[in-house]
Amino acid sequence: MADRQELSPTAHARLKAELEELTGEGRIDIANKIETARALGDLSENGDYHAAKEQQGHMEARIRQLQGILIDAIIVEASDDDGSVGVGSVVEIRFEGDDDTETYLVGHIEERHEEFEVVSPGSPLGASLLGKRPGDKTSYEVKGNNIVVEIVSVTAA
Repeated sequence: MADRQELSPTAHARLKAELEELTGEGRIDIANKIETARALGDLSENGDYHAAKEQQGHMEARIRQLQGILIDAIIVEASDDDGSVGVGSVVEIRFEGDDDTETYLVGHIEERHEEFEVVSPGSPLGASLLGKRPGDKTSYEVKGNNIVVEIVSVTAA
């Protein structure tokens, strides 16, 4: 339970649908590809067979990954009620010594957002942002360097 995954409702639904697709139609499709390739003859020199088996391996690995994420997932609603950074927040930050700002979505790496890069709440940057509010400064360490950022704004995703 130490690795509980916090996911937005959207990401949870998308991952659950992907898992259902892979364990249903995905497995059926790959089994058909393998069977078709077997019918072509000698398996030792059968490129179609080996490609299908490799595809099956990748698919089964993704199934295990999704199961691992979803088994203990916590569905979190983004909330900016108190104005602090939490999982699901969109945070605009400014790095010390830089005039430009950067915007990140704080969440699990499986969160996908077209507008923002995702920063994990378990990463050094993500962990330093949690609980902070606009105007706060925070720091985190990367490869022995202390990096300071200012929180410019916090909104719900």
